[in-house]
Amino acid sequence: LVQSYTSTMKFLALSTLFATAAAFAPQATVAKTTALAGEKVKIDGAMPLAGAEPVFFGEVYWDKLTSDWGSEATGTWLRAAELKHGRSAMIATVGFAFQKFGITFDKFSPHEYLSVTEGIKFADLQAMGPIEAIHSIPAAGMAQIFMAIAAIEIYELTHGPEGITTDARVAPGLTPGGLTGDLGWNPLDIKVTDRRKLVELQNGRAAMFAICAWVAAETTPGSVPLSLPW
Repeated sequence: LVQSYTSTMKFLALSTLFATAAAFAPQATVAKTTALAGEKVKIDGAMPLAGAEPVFFGEVYWDKLTSDWGSEATGTWLRAAELKHGRSAMIATVGFAFQKFGITFDKFSPHEYLSVTEGIKFADLQAMGPIEAIHSIPAAGMAQIFMAIAAIEIYELTHGPEGITTDARVAPGLTPGGLTGDLGWNPLDIKVTDRRKLVELQNGRAAMFAICAWVAAETTPGSVPLSLPW
């Protein structure tokens, strides 16, 4: 049983590595016609294989979700959900790597303690693995993380193209197609091109696979067949 479980985990890890590599492949945007209304539902992230036409894995389900079971607005919501998960995974990947490489707050923070009342030092977390360190964060710290995430979500729910909406009965984010993942925050005034959007989507996909593999390697020894540099 143990051998079978280990083999299964290794197979899943290899599949993850393949999918991660595919996420960095050049991609294209194609349009699909819905079966009912004939609307053009844009599909981002179709992958060309050996110079052939772009292939979108899960195309059948995309068509069902955007035509049989939903609409074009459903596709917009699904893409926004993928973007959010990808962004969260990119942050998680960076944080996981920083913890492993020892780039932690105890090196440069003027404060010795993460929580004085709980008696938790930054150095204590540095001595732990990433998963154990997360579990050691006090409840007040987790509440702060939750509130920061909630503030971002509320901002997107209540803001439209013209800014915050105050005279609508329904929040812009709750209308069909209202959640796009675009928060409108661009302090450096970077030109947002289709290529930049595609790169963000690709990196987010790669990060989702990466953080899953790293957490598996941290919690289940032998689950990832390739040894990590640390």
